[in-house]
Amino acid sequence: MWKKVELTGLTPVASLEGAALDWAVAKCEEPNLTLEAFQQEWEKYNYAASLDWAQGGPIIELEGINLRALSGALWEAETWSAAGGQYLLDGPTPLVAAMRCYVASKLGNEIELPDELGEK
Repeated sequence: MWKKVELTGLTPVASLEGAALDWAVAKCEEPNLTLEAFQQEWEKYNYAASLDWAQGGPIIELEGINLRALSGALWEAETWSAAGGQYLLDGPTPLVAAMRCYVASKLGNEIELPDELGEK
């Protein structure tokens, strides 16, 4: 199912979804996390902070991420970094918007993804 890890170029956090977004969230939680360790955790515990409120909800609360419904199919999330930078990202669900916002606030607006998680 998983193949050798090769890094792609930079990917905008605003476009992350699915396993790529969940991997980025996990990297925020554990910066030294390898893709192999994430794959094992994902397979063992079905880690999906962008889909599961039990996993993503505590991050939203801890980080003080604000959510707003923009329309029926678009949500906006807002937070600030420790340095005072504001992050405002959107997504099709509150969890996707919030996890994108969280990742951007911790890792920046673009991140490097392992090739098998890239959305190319």
